[in-house]
Amino acid sequence: MASGLLETIKGWLFKTVMGFLFMLYRMFSSEKPGVSGKRVPPVSDPLLLLSARQLAKKIRRKEVTSVEVVQAYIDRIQEVNPLLNAIVKDRFDAALQEAAQADKLIEEETGGEEVLEDRLPLLGVPLSVKESYAVQGMPFTTGVVSRKGIVATVDSPPVAWLKRAGAIPLGVTNTPELCMWCESHNHLFGITSNPYDLSRGAGGSSGGEGSILGGAGSVIGIGSDIAGSIRMPCFFNGIFGHKTTPGVVTSELQYPPNTGRHEEYVSNGPMCRYAEDLVPVLKIMAGPNAHMLSLDEKVDLKNVRFFTIPDDSGCPWLYPVSKELVDIQKKVVERLEADLGVKVEEVRFPELRNGFKIWNTYMGLPDKDGKPPQPFAELLGEPGRPVWPIWELLKRMVGRSNHTMASIGLAIQEMTCSKPSPLIIQQKEKLQKDLEELVGTDGVFLFPTHPRVVPKHHHPLFRPLDFAYTGVINVLGLPVTQCPLGLNEEGIPMGIQVVTGKMQDRLSLEVALYLEKAFGGWRDPGSI
Repeated sequence: MASGLLETIKGWLFKTVMGFLFMLYRMFSSEKPGVSGKRVPPVSDPLLLLSARQLAKKIRRKEVTSVEVVQAYIDRIQEVNPLLNAIVKDRFDAALQEAAQADKLIEEETGGEEVLEDRLPLLGVPLSVKESYAVQGMPFTTGVVSRKGIVATVDSPPVAWLKRAGAIPLGVTNTPELCMWCESHNHLFGITSNPYDLSRGAGGSSGGEGSILGGAGSVIGIGSDIAGSIRMPCFFNGIFGHKTTPGVVTSELQYPPNTGRHEEYVSNGPMCRYAEDLVPVLKIMAGPNAHMLSLDEKVDLKNVRFFTIPDDSGCPWLYPVSKELVDIQKKVVERLEADLGVKVEEVRFPELRNGFKIWNTYMGLPDKDGKPPQPFAELLGEPGRPVWPIWELLKRMVGRSNHTMASIGLAIQEMTCSKPSPLIIQQKEKLQKDLEELVGTDGVFLFPTHPRVVPKHHHPLFRPLDFAYTGVINVLGLPVTQCPLGLNEEGIPMGIQVVTGKMQDRLSLEVALYLEKAFGGWRDPGSI
């Protein structure tokens, strides 16, 4: 009882201090209110409104050329990227050459459309890639100034497999420094904006991907997720994304490398505007491990057990989930029950209120060989010496640091970390057991992605723990499909996490197809 009261007081003090700092920030910041509400222009080319599967079919059937499709996306990127700053380096000339080669291959193919579909399912389709993946000839920096000039010499396996399937990368997209913040901002490439409101962020760490996809500058992309880095950008930008069961899609040739227990919690997966593209892209990204997920196995949603978890049971350090997100989750429950004839049971787990502490504890644990994760301050300095966080903070105050306030804060927080709490480890193990028993092999649960819709630029600095809703799922190792659920009254995307059991990814992916039909899926931000 006393410990609970103390935690409540600490949470209240934390929110009070952050609220005061936020007030000071608003007083002295250079935010431009006039930008609020401005969006990207509407889509004018109908080719941009087709899924990757539809585009691939039309290209194979010679109803449209790959060159025409790729050029349409290049034109769109040139239209919206000056507003979004999502693509940090393009490869347009190479992409057009590869598109011409794809068209030539189709002209010369004698085996028919079925042969092409089987061998090259994404032939001629444009693709965007998070800059933390190695893409041959492209920057490979994850936004760290000291890595400026580092260029990938080979492709990471998921990129290589997608290219081998015929996909054509158009460029690489922005991230926060070292992929460790919920807003894609760094001093190498700048800050990425949201296509639905240019005064808002795009999320992190796959924020550039989320932004360019949401702005219709790409149709399929790939991201990585260790605390919500696929799901938050998908939620904020109104698109679909899938955090795969860990260990299925390789993290080889990504930066930063996984150390300590990180390999157990990081997941890679597709980010798409259309739900029907999730499974085809995931199959390719998984390479030789694709069979582990049984993605071709038919799913009847009427035989799936559904649960809803409305919140984290009241973490005193976080603000409650906003009413509009509570209401949209209730609408999902009502539609599922009405359309499928299922009963969606509401459940709660008190351990979720310690979601941030669970994530933070397990991210700091050593791997099975006893090797701890590489310190964040070391990574920030590579390939040179580690940074000194307090010195960087002082430099930041006079505008001389190469690092963002978010990265400096994380490095300082890492310095002050205490030893793992046995109580937190015990709570995580109980939560793991209870949730795995809940979903089994035929269940899914709905869970908020974030306590609020996408915030304004830099505002996450004053509510830094909001990612707990996604981060705790990483430590639990459960697969999740992030699904858009339309827009709020301001025209800002809403969405939800659909979580299922390990290796049961096909269940949440099937729910995504249903929710797209029920709630409309992605919306063109320029037509609102």
